[in-house]
Formats: sequence, C-alpha cells, structure tokens
Amino acid sequence: MNINRKMSQCFAVIALLTLVSCSARNVVISGTYPTPNVSKLPISMAVYYDDALKEFAYMEYSETGREEFNIESGISHMALFSAVLPAMFDRVIFIDSMEDAQTSGVDAVFTPAIEEFQLALPAKTKLDVFEVWIKYNMRLLTAEGEYIADWVLTSYGKTPAENFRSVENAINEAAVVALRDLASSFTFSFTQVPDVRDWLASL
Repeated sequence: MNINRKMSQCFAVIALLTLVSCSARNVVISGTYPTPNVSKLPISMAVYYDDALKEFAYMEYSETGREEFNIESGISHMALFSAVLPAMFDRVIFIDSMEDAQTSGVDAVFTPAIEEFQLALPAKTKLDVFEVWIKYNMRLLTAEGEYIADWVLTSYGKTPAENFRSVENAINEAAVVALRDLASSFTFSFTQVPDVRDWLASL
C-alpha cells in the first residue's frame, strides 16, 4: 500500500470522526400524562394532528452555530392530547384528514399547532436549571372546516440540573413538565375562551 493511499484513508477516518463528533444529539421527548378529573362536556369532538405537529422537532444550536440537540416532541404531544381530551368530552375520535370529519357526525374538530419552542441550557444561562417554553395555537373548527375559535396557550417547564446525570434526560424532563403544564392550562381554560364559550352557548 503506497503512502498516498494511506494518507487518503487517514483523512477519510478523520473526516468521519469529525462528522460524528459534530452531529446533533437526538432527544425524543417521552413521558406520562395524567388524565384530568373534570366533568365531561356533552360534545362529540374529532381531533386532527397535522404532519407539522406529528413530526415536530426543534434544533438547538451552540453559541458557535453548531447543531447541538435535535429535540423531537411530536409523539409526546399526541400522547398528551390523547390522554386529556377523552376526559373532557363525551366522545372523542382521531381522524387522519379534515375530510374525515365531514362524515364523522362530530360537533367540532380540534387541531392544535406548535408555534414556538424554546430551550434554555445551564451552560448558556449560567443558571442551574433546564427550561422549556412552548407556544401553541389551539384551533377549533366545524366538521366542514369553518372557524369556531382560535387561541394561544403557552406552557413552561423546568428541572434542576443537579437531578440528572445527562443533559438529554434533563431536557426530556423539562419538556415533560411543560407538557403537563399545558394539560392543566388547556383543561381549565377551554370553556373560558370567549369564542368557545359563545359556541357552547349556541349548541
């Protein structure tokens, strides 16, 4: 084997190691979400998760612009709503498209969207906590896709850095706390949204 070939192989190995070391660490948010103990509303509700929510991911960059953490939370958001909504309404079905709602006999279609995700790491904030903020757009439509209500909710979660051995676990826990915060605020604020309140009164 000549020296040029050896050098080429060495450069290839170095390039591969550099690529691996620079790739973002993946964090798939996973947790459990309690079912709220509330009186059910006499409503039949369809739930539609679009691809943007199902596949939602947030990329955290280092101060030098390097991809640091890829945080996937779509599945966990669906798990949360799937736990909360059946406890709030008499009938809940999950649909694959808005067209399915037209033949489902439901009163309304709920379709949540994530507008913003923020992560604060101790290494950057100089605080001993991991923090997550999430901003949502909650949309309620008729079975025909017409407007009923549209409102914004924000959620927040934090966890002490000292409680976790890995950054990934700490990020996961802060996000789960934020999702549980969303479950609480959504459950108790739903009937207080003016357009929702007016719609309920018209049924």
